[in-house]
Formats: sequence, C-alpha cells, structure tokens
Amino acid sequence: MEVVVVPTPEDAATLVADAYAALLRRTPAAVLGLATGSTPLPVYRELARRHRDEGLSFARARGFLLDEYVGLPTGHPERYREFIRTELEQHVDFAPGAIVGPGDLDVAPLEAGPAYEQLIREAGGIDLQILGIGTDGHLAFNMPMSSLSSRTRLKTLTPRTRHDNARFFDGDLDRVPTHCLTQGLATILDSRHAVMLGFGRGKAQAVREAVEGPLSSRWPASVLQLHPHATVVVDEDAASQLAFTDYYRTTYAGKPVGQGL
Repeated sequence: MEVVVVPTPEDAATLVADAYAALLRRTPAAVLGLATGSTPLPVYRELARRHRDEGLSFARARGFLLDEYVGLPTGHPERYREFIRTELEQHVDFAPGAIVGPGDLDVAPLEAGPAYEQLIREAGGIDLQILGIGTDGHLAFNMPMSSLSSRTRLKTLTPRTRHDNARFFDGDLDRVPTHCLTQGLATILDSRHAVMLGFGRGKAQAVREAVEGPLSSRWPASVLQLHPHATVVVDEDAASQLAFTDYYRTTYAGKPVGQGL
C-alpha cells in the first residue's frame, strides 16, 4: 500500500487524474470503477477539464459504479447513476451505455449482485477503482463488520446510514431507501489498481485504522492492506493521526521519475 499525503483535495485530484490519463493513453478501452459522493468530485472535475482542454478521451472506456440505492426510479436525483451522469459522464465522451451500475440490470435485487459480478468479469475486470472512505472506515456500502470476502450483493442499510443520508432527501427519513446494492470488499480487491481518497480531519481515525491498524472487518477499508496495488491519497488533516507520515513522504519523494501512482 502506498500512502501519499498532499496539501489539499485539489492536489489529490491532479495526482489521480494523472493516473487516469496515463491508463487511458496506455489502454484506451480501460475499465474504470466509479465512486460517488463528495470525495471524488475534485477528480471528476479535473478529468472533465482535461477532456475539454487537453483532449483526454473516454470514448472506448467502460465504467462500473460501486453501489446504488434500491427502489429509486430511473432519473431520481439521488440515484448514484444520476450522480455519475451529471458530475462526469455528460462532461466527457463516454460512449452511450458504457457506464453501468448494479441497479441498472433488469433482474430482481437478489439476483443483481451475481449478474453484476458477471458483467465485470466479461469486461475483463476493473483497471482503476476510485474509492472514498467513510468516517467509520466503510468502503462503498460495506459497513463495519462486512465480510472481507464479500462480493456484490443486496444489503440492508443501517439506521445510522439512513439517518446520515436523510439530508439528501430533504431531511425526510421515510424517503431514504432501506436497501442498496454494493460491490463487495473482495470485488474491490479484484481491481488492478485501487485508489482510496480521504480528506478532512473527520476521516483521520478511519485512515489511520485502514492504513496502520490491523486487518479487521471493524474497519472495512483495512482490506486494502491485502491489495497488490493500492494507493491511499489523503490531505494533511486526514493524515493527522498517521504514525509513519515521514516514511510515506520519503518513499513517495524517492519514486523513479515517471512512475506515477
């Protein structure tokens, strides 16, 4: 696991966008794992800028979402598929139908997980998976005590998660879905390169446990310790509880020129 400490989320966006650009130049038909929420937004905005100003193309790439609510109609503003459409897809040149989420499949929710896993396998697997980390260490909707060997599946949202997400539904808890579909932790481990972002002091404990703590389902993001190519990019606040920051800075500064993340 490589840990990169940067001053701001915007600095992280530049680094991660560099990784996307290098991948797309090397493999134009790359398969991208797409996270939602505020954490990856600076990256998506930088990718949109590079498409607009520098010609970075996604025309042959494919995208797979990390997760999705169950029960929200197509086009609902809080669907994660809609988030990706408005924050990334409509600003670049993905081909029609190139992005799919686990809630887009014409199957029952209990069947969606295995069907989604099959789609990812048929695409050749995910080349670059972007991730955010929750304050409790969750990845996607893999909350604390999720199985470290889990695959894409239907999950029941916890009362805490629904309460936290009610702000996106005008504060009305009754409008928050009770179930979701999420890639599993083992699915995430199958990606060729996983990039986890963490910003702000509120993420500091979760980042510390994920990076320097023991492997534990209590902190699901710690599963990335098993990933053969995991990169953690955090700002100064999110890195504030790490014990080995000097080591991370030294090793990153000493990387061969042009190696990238």
